[in-house]
Amino acid sequence: MNTRTLGGAAVSEIGLGCWQIGGDQWGDVSDADAIATLHAAADSGVTVFDTADIYGLGRSESLIAQFVRDRRATDVFVATKLGKWPPGGPQNTSPAKVREFVDASRKRLGVEALDLVQLHCVPLAALEDGRVFETMRALQIEGKIRRFGASVESTAEAKACLKQPGLASLQIIFNIFRQTPITAIFDEAQAKGVGIIVRLPLASGLLAGKYSTTSTFAADDHRSNNRNGERFNVGETFAGLGFENGLMLTEQLRAWVPAGTTMAEMALRWCLDFPAVTTLIPGARNAAQAERNARASALPMLSKELHSQLRAFYAEEVAPMVRGPD
Repeated sequence: MNTRTLGGAAVSEIGLGCWQIGGDQWGDVSDADAIATLHAAADSGVTVFDTADIYGLGRSESLIAQFVRDRRATDVFVATKLGKWPPGGPQNTSPAKVREFVDASRKRLGVEALDLVQLHCVPLAALEDGRVFETMRALQIEGKIRRFGASVESTAEAKACLKQPGLASLQIIFNIFRQTPITAIFDEAQAKGVGIIVRLPLASGLLAGKYSTTSTFAADDHRSNNRNGERFNVGETFAGLGFENGLMLTEQLRAWVPAGTTMAEMALRWCLDFPAVTTLIPGARNAAQAERNARASALPMLSKELHSQLRAFYAEEVAPMVRGPD
């Protein structure tokens, strides 16, 4: 597993997104399967575990704490998030609420200081106002958090965050189907030393190449009722394309997958080929998925020709179909 630098720390360039192991909105995942997934990821060289206080209402953080205790791990880097916990709304970025959330996460994770705390898709107005970042800097001085960043859904939100002194990271949606950050964000982030954490590198599973028009999802999987745009959530579902459009585009990609490589490996490697990217956090519901995702770190860079093809594919075929903020 190769490493890159995030806020002064060496981290694995493939991490593990831990929303799935929270057990909500991705179908049921047992405690045993969740712990096995965490260990499989670590055995494969993963050191970055991205979670949030809202994932399973604390369950994801608690399972990570159990895994760290069982493993006696010293090289684990836990990136958590806050701001979506009930009751929601503007009060979630008030100094009192942010401190409450940070202390609750510290308790669940069993640590004195959190490695990285990210604002969790909070409103643009709060990011532009900037007072929530003042609270983050105060908590950093007090030793309760080591670094702070933000998980955002749009270019406008990312740019608002990049204005803030001390920002360690931006978590963004970036994949073959969502390429806007290349020109909109990457240069500024690199210039300011802000790490890029990539969520949805496999576009909620579309770029794994395993779905078809007959695919179904569990009733408690957040993708189950989004096939035709109902209750559509651009931030977390099929890269802003919708299921049917995504399937059509995925089929076009199959011809370009390099020999001996899976579509998922190509998609993950494509993200890693950009120097601005620090780590990818694909999710996994079981140990085998976590192990497969980690393999992308050892793959060679994709060819310049393939990168050019995928860039043209996005501009000509994908971009006109993307819905919601970019």
